[in-house]
Amino acid sequence: MRPSRASGVTTVHEARGALGQRLRELRQRAGMTGRQLAESLSWPPSKVSKLENGRQTPTAEDIRDWTGATAAEDQSEALLTSLHTLDLQYAEWQRQLRTGFTSHQSSIARLDARTRFFRAFEPTVVPGLLQTAGYARERFTQGATTLKVPHDVDEAVRVRTQRQEILYRPDKRFHFVLTEAALRFRLCAPEVMLGQLDRLISLSTLPNVKLGIIGFGTRYDVAPWHGFWILDHDRVMVETYSAELNLAQPSEVKLYGTAFERLAAVAAYGRAARALITQVTEDLSAEAPEAPADGE
Repeated sequence: MRPSRASGVTTVHEARGALGQRLRELRQRAGMTGRQLAESLSWPPSKVSKLENGRQTPTAEDIRDWTGATAAEDQSEALLTSLHTLDLQYAEWQRQLRTGFTSHQSSIARLDARTRFFRAFEPTVVPGLLQTAGYARERFTQGATTLKVPHDVDEAVRVRTQRQEILYRPDKRFHFVLTEAALRFRLCAPEVMLGQLDRLISLSTLPNVKLGIIGFGTRYDVAPWHGFWILDHDRVMVETYSAELNLAQPSEVKLYGTAFERLAAVAAYGRAARALITQVTEDLSAEAPEAPADGE
């Protein structure tokens, strides 16, 4: 089962294609060729083709220019609504993070406030709500370098840390499932990861937090293709290198819910999970620099 390729990405491509088809219809109704439209807007001809064939997402300004050039201003509002829906489904990181990470973290915090039941599966990283400040700093720093976005790491770490206060609210429930690989991948310095592992053990004892770890020796019932979050029972969030997918179709939410249940079913919990974390801690301790002795 490969949920991301079978559902979310396909849905986004279909939505972008449908928007492009509507733009094409307006151009044809105006009796204009693609080249004529491009010339009237001082665009390269390839841009018209890409927008109409769903290979490029238009901006709000593109839509306003298009409807103006085709004398279809009355269609602007409907097209902009479609674009907004598409942006929610497929939010490109370059757009979301154009001012840095802090604004996006604040948006997620508002979503957190509305959500009562969180389910998260992460095969490669520790989930944001469980991260220490040191681990979060590494994630944001690497993200800023990869995506070449503004480096507001200090403020982003502060907002993410503040978000974690919801873990202590009795009206919220959390079910996290991580793979052992997420605990062992070298994504930060050993001493930073040791602090992170200690925090996982501490958080696993909270009454409203259920933390499962899938060990390397576990036989999977469904492959761990990628991480995802299910918020309540009506939204799935998937992060890729280029974008954040937000899936809301009932069939998609059901598919991811089933995948989560099957992954959660093979995870270790309670003492068994903490034993796995402790073993990783012992293995990693040998790599961490020793603290200087008193007087040194």
